[in-house]
Amino acid sequence: MLGEPQAVDLDPLDLESALVRAAVGDYAAEAAVLLLAESGHWLPRLQAAGLVAIALDADATDGGPWAAVQWADLDGALRTGAIGGSGGQLRLLRAAASLAEGQPLDLSDLTAGLDRDELVLLLAALAHAAGSHEHEGGAGEPLGPVVPWPLRD
Repeated sequence: MLGEPQAVDLDPLDLESALVRAAVGDYAAEAAVLLLAESGHWLPRLQAAGLVAIALDADATDGGPWAAVQWADLDGALRTGAIGGSGGQLRLLRAAASLAEGQPLDLSDLTAGLDRDELVLLLAALAHAAGSHEHEGGAGEPLGPVVPWPLRD
């Protein structure tokens, strides 16, 4: 008998797809997932630490799994050293947790500790959470996001 599917069994692209699939329709949740994915640091670490839960959905049009970060378990994982990162990476993780779950965040500390690339990611996440990618001008033409996600290599 096969065991339950595990997040560690997913390749990085499938993991990201499963997280996005579960977040679609909630701009703040989408922004949190995209922030983690675009940072390039967090998804593999969260996956390896068992901080991502997955579920299969037989009714999904693409047959793929759904996934969710276990936001409530982040503090414990950080305290025990199960996950870690640089100051800027940790700030982005906290920003993602704040977007996804409303965890409190000190904006002064957040912004003071980001390098330029991390700041662009944070601003893109905030613009996405606000729905700026869906905004239209006076004639109904799409305006595009206030700050777009950077292009990946």
